[in-house]
Amino acid sequence: MNVLSVTANVPGFYRRETDALAELGVERTTLEVPGDPETGRSIRDYLRVVPEVLAESGRDYDLVHANYGLTAPAALAQSRLPVVLSLWGSDLLGTFGWLSRTCARRADEVVVMSEEMADELDRETHVVAHGVNLDQFRPAPKAEARAAVGWSDDARHVLFPYAPDREVKDFPRAGRVVEAARERVDAPVELHSLGDADHDRMPDYMNAADALLLTSRWEGLPNSVKEALCCNLPVVATDVGDVRERLRGVSPSFVGDSDARLAAALADVLADPRRSNGRESVADLRVERTAARLAAVYERALGRNSASRRVAGTAASRGTEETVLDARAVQTVESPPYQKEEG
Repeated sequence: MNVLSVTANVPGFYRRETDALAELGVERTTLEVPGDPETGRSIRDYLRVVPEVLAESGRDYDLVHANYGLTAPAALAQSRLPVVLSLWGSDLLGTFGWLSRTCARRADEVVVMSEEMADELDRETHVVAHGVNLDQFRPAPKAEARAAVGWSDDARHVLFPYAPDREVKDFPRAGRVVEAARERVDAPVELHSLGDADHDRMPDYMNAADALLLTSRWEGLPNSVKEALCCNLPVVATDVGDVRERLRGVSPSFVGDSDARLAAALADVLADPRRSNGRESVADLRVERTAARLAAVYERALGRNSASRRVAGTAASRGTEETVLDARAVQTVESPPYQKEEG
């Protein structure tokens, strides 16, 4: 099977997924939206990829996979091939959720990261979270990890694994929570924001930290939480996406809504640093397994498109419909997850 994949950027989980799909006989060719993923893209950048998709889709592909909601109009602009749409979180739960919902109605199959996201759509979806590399993200001695990243052994270390300027991640709230927790811990407490860290060094940071702090306003199922669980790093998080369900039975970890409760839970973890039992909760998210689920969605899209019946939203019915995107809007939009990657 040959898949044309349109994506806003190429983070580590996407590369791992592409490699795992190749092992299953699915070759995925990537078209990345022009612009700088670190600084964000404008709607105009997303429009610029439309003619590329139209031209490339005429080649020998079986389907088009739109990764992230704002790439969907480009994928839907062509009517020859079925379209699979993957929504990552902020594209559905954030400012441009209306666009993702509109495009989801017209895609042949829709993939979401969590049950919460599925509940936002008025159609059938497939919950297939991004897979994690359990061989790369695994527990390691804390002292060795701290030596590798240059952190003090005398302090407690809280990991905020995003750039502080990503508004949806709410770094100011993380600062308030850490400041309140600091008053209850008899040791220095340091908050580390790692938006510019190379992804291949993230296992060192996960193993060097005492807790992962997630203060996002909305999410699907954050990759950082899955990676922390792989390393048995305790997680303290806001109640977003499927985080509560994923942390069920994981100790120590905590999900809450108020700053006071988050700070109290964080202080409890930092006062008596210990590892969690999180790794056992993510066995089903091994990238080989999630890639197999995605390949099954591809097969379903092909089967649906080859069936004699045609329903609104399939490739055969899209030819006369307009691509939904306001070309007059050129503001910078929220970018999908981005970290500097290896290679």
